[in-house]
Amino acid sequence: MNRIFSGSFSSRQARLKLRNRGVVPLVLVAILALVHPALAQFSGPGVKTAIPHLSGDAITTDPAVLHPRSRQIYLNAGDLVAIHIYGSLDYQPTVRVSLDGTIQLPLVGIVSFTGLTLDQAETLVAERLRAGGMYRDPQVTIQVIESASGFITVSGETHAVIPANSERRLLEVLAAAGGLPVNASHTITIDRPGVDKPIVVDLGNDPMHSKQINVPLFPGDTVVISRVGVVYMLGEFKVSGVIPIQQNSPLTLLQATAVAGGILYDGKYKDMRIIRTTNEQRSLVHVDIKRVMLGKDPDPLLQADDIVYLPNSDIKAAIVSGGLNLLVNVANLALIAARY
Repeated sequence: MNRIFSGSFSSRQARLKLRNRGVVPLVLVAILALVHPALAQFSGPGVKTAIPHLSGDAITTDPAVLHPRSRQIYLNAGDLVAIHIYGSLDYQPTVRVSLDGTIQLPLVGIVSFTGLTLDQAETLVAERLRAGGMYRDPQVTIQVIESASGFITVSGETHAVIPANSERRLLEVLAAAGGLPVNASHTITIDRPGVDKPIVVDLGNDPMHSKQINVPLFPGDTVVISRVGVVYMLGEFKVSGVIPIQQNSPLTLLQATAVAGGILYDGKYKDMRIIRTTNEQRSLVHVDIKRVMLGKDPDPLLQADDIVYLPNSDIKAAIVSGGLNLLVNVANLALIAARY
């Protein structure tokens, strides 16, 4: 009798083991279905499929813009000018350009000099005198006695006003302004009156190219020094925080990951996200960091204000905390309890 009971009990145990082997995969599938998160939803503009290179204004390469042979003088508010007519001593007014860019001239009235060069202003005054019937063919000459724009302004990460009655050089102006601070970008923007687009100069870090980048500056120019960008690392990194983009040196995703101490085991490698803002438009890109580390996918370049976010994997977190083993054991106990 004992043998029969023992054999029956052993046979029942074997069947339970086989059934448990089939139950464990089912439990695992159920757990995967429960903990697998939905695809990340993004409420901003359309998602981009690729990470572009470092953006910003294109570096100016036109020699005619960087090194102009001559520079027209523009009249600005506050300039004191003397107007002469060749062969006439009766018409020699000296006036100051008002804040709105206009002047009041005898026999002519109000004339606007806004955005005009010295030559253009001379032509305008001559036309007004001719149209008023005062002179048949006046030869007008305008002389700037005091220039309100006889300086170069440096703004951004460094603030300075550098006197400039004539042409000066970029490196000279930067040195006079105190040099570049540590957090300053090596890409310099120059706003010049009369030039439609900003002039963008990359200082680089090679002294052999100093002659090419030491472009001339003129009175009225504004030199803008921007701040170097940073990248934000969030989520399952060993060290989350802010990583500065070094001067004149691109930063890739793997480099930023290395600076952040690497990724943790809990990280969801296939769902790393790069959130980028370009012209007030946000885009979200998913990156498989493991494929990038193995060289199967390109290592994307990051740019200023990028947010790199690595979410955690619920399955890995459960494994680390022992939660998966607990769920399997509970399922086995429930099955045994149901049989008995």
